[in-house]
Amino acid sequence: MTTETITTTRPKAPLTEIQFCAWVAQALPGDRLEYHRGFLVLDAFPGLSKLGDNERKELSLLGSRAFWTEAQGLVHLVQERLGPDLFSYLAIARPKPRGSADAVKQLADAA
Repeated sequence: MTTETITTTRPKAPLTEIQFCAWVAQALPGDRLEYHRGFLVLDAFPGLSKLGDNERKELSLLGSRAFWTEAQGLVHLVQERLGPDLFSYLAIARPKPRGSADAVKQLADAA
């Protein structure tokens, strides 16, 4: 019986949309990336976020790109609750679907 160790990449600094795109383009099936830690909907919302304008806008772009990659069948998006109002947002790479070359190219172009 073989067991696999699941590892999750957790960047030390906030992830940008470009970095997320680069990760998705090269990720192997099962690779996991924590793309945000906090409460995404509040952290990206003007007036509720504790982030500066530039960081909040970048987080909003990142969140939109994460949803787009999920819609393209490139990743699964999951959340892990860490505490009150604190979540780990994870992207889990899926096998690249047939016909996804255009989507992966768009990611590479964005990166």
